[in-house]
Amino acid sequence: MSNIVIINGPNLNLLGIREKGIYGDRDFLTYFETLRQSYGDVMLTYFQSNHEGAIIDKIHEVGFSADGIVLNAGAYTHTSLAIADAIAAVTAPVVEVHISNVYSRESFRHHSYLAKNCKGVICGFGLDGYRLAVESLLAK
Repeated sequence: MSNIVIINGPNLNLLGIREKGIYGDRDFLTYFETLRQSYGDVMLTYFQSNHEGAIIDKIHEVGFSADGIVLNAGAYTHTSLAIADAIAAVTAPVVEVHISNVYSRESFRHHSYLAKNCKGVICGFGLDGYRLAVESLLAK
């Protein structure tokens, strides 16, 4: 059984409430349960934090035992060398996910410190980006 961990960063606990025109009207926990049901043969776990250190700690915790990590680091994508270093330090492949198309937004969102250390980047497909990331990790 594959073990994939989804890690969400700051403000993603407000999905379904915040900026619905950008992020949609579904909350992540409801979507996550749908995702878990779709992949009954995969151990999917979920972690969310608004704190950079907690995200790094989780990457360290699961990054040597999980078969893959799906990471939406939110705004930390554009600012955190520390999360980029954490991704580089672990052996699990990481797929960077963004719900919105970051390249159609403000220019500061066009750069990711994380991407060079990730297996790939998926953006602009809404919550379905998480499913696409899981599929890519299962395909190895």
